[in-house]
Amino acid sequence: MINLDAQQIVECLTMKGLIESMRETYQQQSTIPQRRVMPLEEGGYDAFALLPAWSEDLITVKAFTYFPQNAMQGKDSLASKILAFRRQDGEPLALMDGKVMTFWRTAAASALAADYLAREDATRLLICGTGNLAPYMAYAYAAVRPLHKVMIWGRNQDKARQTVDAILSSSEYQSLPIERQFDVEIIEDVDSVMHEVDIITCVTGSAMPLFNGANIEPGTHIDLIGNHDADKRECDSISVERSSVFVDSRINVLAEAGDLLIPIEQGLFSADEIQAELPELCSNQHSGRSSNQEITLYKSVGSALADLAAVKFVLTQKQAM
Repeated sequence: MINLDAQQIVECLTMKGLIESMRETYQQQSTIPQRRVMPLEEGGYDAFALLPAWSEDLITVKAFTYFPQNAMQGKDSLASKILAFRRQDGEPLALMDGKVMTFWRTAAASALAADYLAREDATRLLICGTGNLAPYMAYAYAAVRPLHKVMIWGRNQDKARQTVDAILSSSEYQSLPIERQFDVEIIEDVDSVMHEVDIITCVTGSAMPLFNGANIEPGTHIDLIGNHDADKRECDSISVERSSVFVDSRINVLAEAGDLLIPIEQGLFSADEIQAELPELCSNQHSGRSSNQEITLYKSVGSALADLAAVKFVLTQKQAM
C-alpha cells in the first residue's frame, strides 16, 4: 500500500485531465451509499463524516473531521484521509491526503456539471468566497469554458486579494495558453454585477442568500457548493424557482442542503423538479441545458463518487510515472 501526501497527489493532477477522468468514471456503474455526517455531540458543530463508494475495480472511503472552532486558534477546521482498496480482493492500495484531493475533485465536479449546464459562450465567472477552494474554481472553469474575466467577492478584502494572487500565481493559470488566460478582479457587491455574469459559483459558509434571485440574467449558470446545512443557504427561493435544478446526489442534497430544502418547505419547489444528477448528465440520460435563455442551477454537497473518480485518476497517473 502506498501513502501519498498532498504534494505527491498534486504532482499527479491536472484540472483538465481530472475532469475528463471523472466524466468517464461517472458513466460507469458504481455504488454510492448515502454519506454519513455525524455530530460529535448534541447541539454542537464538531462532526465526523464517512463517504464510501465502489466500482467494479475500486473501493474508496473518505473520512473527515470538521472542527469549525479550530480557525479561531489558527488551525485547520477540516482534516481528511482517503483509503483505497482493490475491488477484486479487498487489498489495500493507498492512503491519501483527503484535504487537497477534496479541493481538486470538488472544483472538477462543478466544472464537469457546467460543461453540460453553462452556455458554450460563457466567459465571465463570479466566485463568491475567498477560502481555500476559491482558486480551484477558477482553474476548473477555465478548463471547460473560454473565460475572459473572473470576479472575486468576499467579505474580507485582504482575503479577496490573496485569492486573486493565488489564482494568478498558480501553475494551473500559468500553464494556460496566453489566449486563454483571464483577467481577475475584486468586486464589492454581488447584485451590482449580476448583469455581467455568465456563471456564478458560491463557495462560502454563508447562512443567508448571497444575491437577489430576481437579478439573475437569463442564461446564467449557478453553482452552489458551500452550504451543507438544512437551515442555511447561499441562494434565495427566487433563484431556485427561476432555475432548472440539477444536483450531484439527490439523496445527499435532500438530506442536507437548505438551498433546496427551504424552498421545498415553503412550498415553492418540489424534489420531483430536480432534473438530474451529475452521473445522469455524463451518461446522456439528460441533455442538460436546453436553451441559451435557460437559468441552470447545480447544487452539490459532496459525493463519494467524486472521491472515487479522483483516486482512480491519481493512481493511474502514479503508475504511469
